[in-house]
Amino acid sequence: MKVIHNEAHGRHDPSHQFAGGRQSKHADAPARIEKILSALREADLEVIPPHFYCVDAIRTVHSKDYVDYLSGAYEAWVAAGKSPAGVIPGTFPVRAIWRRPDELSRRAGWHCLDTETPITEHTFEAAVGSACCALTAADLLLAGESRAYALCRPPGHHAGRDHCGGYCYFNNAALAATRLRDGSGTACKVAILDVDGHHGNGTQSIFYESSDVLYASVHADPNVTYPYYWGYAEETGAGVGAGFNLNVPLSPRADETTYFGALAGALEAAQRFGPDFLVVSLGTDGSADDRLGPFALSTGAFAEMGQRIAEAGVPTLVVQEGGYHLATLGECVALFLKALQGKMGTIPY
Repeated sequence: MKVIHNEAHGRHDPSHQFAGGRQSKHADAPARIEKILSALREADLEVIPPHFYCVDAIRTVHSKDYVDYLSGAYEAWVAAGKSPAGVIPGTFPVRAIWRRPDELSRRAGWHCLDTETPITEHTFEAAVGSACCALTAADLLLAGESRAYALCRPPGHHAGRDHCGGYCYFNNAALAATRLRDGSGTACKVAILDVDGHHGNGTQSIFYESSDVLYASVHADPNVTYPYYWGYAEETGAGVGAGFNLNVPLSPRADETTYFGALAGALEAAQRFGPDFLVVSLGTDGSADDRLGPFALSTGAFAEMGQRIAEAGVPTLVVQEGGYHLATLGECVALFLKALQGKMGTIPY
């Protein structure tokens, strides 16, 4: 299995965020990727750089207005005399939305869900590189590889067609799924299995009216954790996409028995769909050690997770999403990927 890694990710390094009414150190630090890389190199996985893709590839998922905004937001923000620490919105269009401001520096709240996702000087560069990792992984599967891992940072599953949020700027899983669906010259079906501890509201919104991409997510109850407004069980798709969206919200600190019961249901739904490809949004923030995580999973549970997904027998692309406990992050990802490849032997679970 090849690991696709963009070295420019580290240039996106927000100093802080605003959450819970407080300014705090930003959790999506470059050290996350270094920890994962170290563990994967110890596991003898091959690490390669992504191919370059023009911005048109990103526009297969994201609107032109949003891509243009993200590319110029920081420069416009600083030129307007605002803090060079990063673009953080202070005003949001609540419910009644009349029109979008024309000036980029005034559109922060239009294109962002929260105050936790700053746009810094090099965010656009890093987000494009992250998207290129996912697109490269998709092309590897289209070329006949059975497994690929896109080591994406920034992550992506909270980003919608025209907005960022939850540390996410471009939706890497959606970009990969779209390329797999459309890139072979014949109609393909793609299932997205989201195992991050938080609901991938951006991915859901992108495919909510689609019948050729199924989205299934096991995550914490949005009544109690981000993203709050999406991820409920009654959200099942709309139009031709009705029935092709599955949310399985779980109570906070759900144990492994509960979690794997829910995962089994999501995998069954994916297999009934009969996908040609499987995209896994992998977050390790379900670890009991992760301060941002909602579950109580052991490190070994990620090996079990990888093994169960491998048993689906579908060409699989893994996209890195969340996971913030630096001491165990690399081990969780390495165990998952080794099990996905069938190289674990006895699962330590």
